[in-house]
Amino acid sequence: MDAEDTGGRETAGDGAGVILSVKGVTVAFGSKVILDNLDLDVRRGEVLGFVGGSGTGKSVLMRAILGLTPRRSGKIEVFGHDLDRSTAAERKMVERRWGVLFQQGALFSSLTVKQNIQVPMREHLNLSPKLMDELAMLKLELVGLPQDAAGKFPSELSGGMIKRASLARALALDPDLVFLDEPTSGLDPIGAAAFDQLIANLRETLGLTVYMVTHDLDSLHSICDRIAVLGEKRVLVIGTIDDMMKNDHPWVVSYFRGERALRRI
Repeated sequence: MDAEDTGGRETAGDGAGVILSVKGVTVAFGSKVILDNLDLDVRRGEVLGFVGGSGTGKSVLMRAILGLTPRRSGKIEVFGHDLDRSTAAERKMVERRWGVLFQQGALFSSLTVKQNIQVPMREHLNLSPKLMDELAMLKLELVGLPQDAAGKFPSELSGGMIKRASLARALALDPDLVFLDEPTSGLDPIGAAAFDQLIANLRETLGLTVYMVTHDLDSLHSICDRIAVLGEKRVLVIGTIDDMMKNDHPWVVSYFRGERALRRI
C-alpha cells in the first residue's frame, strides 16, 4: 500500500474491518482550532502508531474519541456505534470494550495496584471481591508484574512498573481496543523495548486493536502495522513504515529520515 496524502481523508477498503472511524472531526479551544475536519480509520487487529509534532493535537484527538474533550463537529464511530447517537446503555457497552493507558499512568495514588486494576471492574461489573482479586492477579501476570506488586502503592513503583500496572488496569475488562498515550515515554531503551514487545505479544495473544500515540521511532519501526502522521490540523499521510520512508512531505522526511532517525540504523 502506498502512503496516502488525502487531505486527512483515508479510505479503509473493507469497511467491515474498521473498528474505529473518525470523520470530519474539528476540535477547538476558544478561537484556536487544534483539529480541523480530520478523518481517520483504525482497522481491527492492527497496531496504529499516531505521530506528529509537539502541540499538534495527538492526545487531543485521543481524548476527543474517548469523550473527554468536546468537539465542534464530526462523527466518531466505535464498534459500529455512533457515539453521539448512542444511548447511555450503548455508550457504556462501548466503553466496556476499550481500555486506556494515559501518558503518566494516571493511577490513583491512594489505591494499591490491585485496587487500581479493580476500578473498571467495580464500575462496569458486578463481581464478588474474591473474583475481582483473582482477576486482578491474572492481569498482573499478563503484563509481567510480580504478584507482590499487587499490594504496593504507585509511589512505591518504578516508572516501568507504573506503565505495566496502568496497562493491567486498561486490560481489566478484556477490551477489544486499547488506547496508549506515549506508553514508552520516560523509559530507558531496554525498558521501552520490553514494553514494545509486551504490546506486540498482547496483540497476538488477545487479538487486540491498538491505537498508540507515540514519538518513539523504535516503537514505530518494531510493532506498528501502520502509522498516521498528524500535521496542519489533519492526518497528513497514513501507511506502513516503508511508506513513511518514501514520503516526500517535509515533516515526514525530517522525522523518519532526518539525522536523529538515521542514527538508529
